[in-house]
Amino acid sequence: MSATVPAEGDHAVSTQARDLAAPPPIRQADRRQPPSERRSAAMQGTIGFIGSGMIGTAVAGLAVKAGYEVVLSNSRGPETLAGLVADLGPGARAATPAEAARDADLVVIAVPLTALDRLPVEALAGKTVIDAGNYYPQRDGHLPELDSDELTSSALLQQRLPESRVVKAFNNIAFSLIAALARPANAPDRSALPIAGDDAAAKHEAAALLDALGWDTVDFGSLAESWRSAPDTPVYVMPYLGELPAEGVTDFLSWVTQIPGAPVPADTVAKLIDAAVRLPAAATELPNLA
Repeated sequence: MSATVPAEGDHAVSTQARDLAAPPPIRQADRRQPPSERRSAAMQGTIGFIGSGMIGTAVAGLAVKAGYEVVLSNSRGPETLAGLVADLGPGARAATPAEAARDADLVVIAVPLTALDRLPVEALAGKTVIDAGNYYPQRDGHLPELDSDELTSSALLQQRLPESRVVKAFNNIAFSLIAALARPANAPDRSALPIAGDDAAAKHEAAALLDALGWDTVDFGSLAESWRSAPDTPVYVMPYLGELPAEGVTDFLSWVTQIPGAPVPADTVAKLIDAAVRLPAAATELPNLA
């Protein structure tokens, strides 16, 4: 399995094939590349979730519909996830974080940075790990290596998980739009999400998952560049919302669950990534959802 990691400013935009007999070409935003190994949409595999909040639940729902087994976990114990497991159906079960990591082919981590010290490092060794989190000092406390911009939050996660392969994804979109904007392969209104990581094979694996869930991907480089999809950047949340009401939004969480969202194609995502200007991470504030 191989892929080309683009240099800064180059973005490999890929749609992984659903039909191995006649795979569609990989779409490119900036340059043509040799096609890499494709995966079938009827993927059989297990996705583990450490963190089963709004983002984790949204991704898990799409994964079950796509034919994956999912193993959910949180910090409160498997028994607290019984209702969610019932809602998702027979493709889902609950476990501890260590069990979810051990049993999974790929793991989605969607937890605050305050939970990093409790991650099952050994169980995650050798796994591709999708990091769906963001750094919010108000919630996570101030972390010197992030406040100084020495590291991005995903690079910090990679440091904590030295034997795992971290890929940044799902961190720049409202939870309800993960399902609302998902589309079949080659749909004219299919959207893209940005991904970043240091391991080319892991990014290919993450892109294959996103493709099976209904999303194109824009590979914008390494974890050191993952700030380009962080809060307050051009690609963060707003493009996927569409036009805001003229009277404004007084209850964002309620409003965002009722909108269809606005498709954001891969070429647009690549341009938004290029337009990003790095702001001090220490100044990042939690979004006002009231």
